[in-house]
Amino acid sequence: MISEELLAILRCPHCVAGSTRKAGADPGRLELVKDVWLVCQEADCGRKYPIRDDIPVMLIPEGDKWIATAVADLPTPPPAE
Repeated sequence: MISEELLAILRCPHCVAGSTRKAGADPGRLELVKDVWLVCQEADCGRKYPIRDDIPVMLIPEGDKWIATAVADLPTPPPAE
């Protein structure tokens, strides 16, 4: 499981990078879901990042794979690559 300290500093890489950076002082905040997913809280993002072997997979293409999946439908545990 991810520590509260790490969760407090992790942000959605899509929402904090370059031309896709969201407005505001602290964009891309993440919520821990089902103890194995990090879900971006930006209203127009929808990216979800799996945590595999206690390591968050914070790659934009990985988050992109799960945009259309509802939070309630996220598999537990996340599938292996």
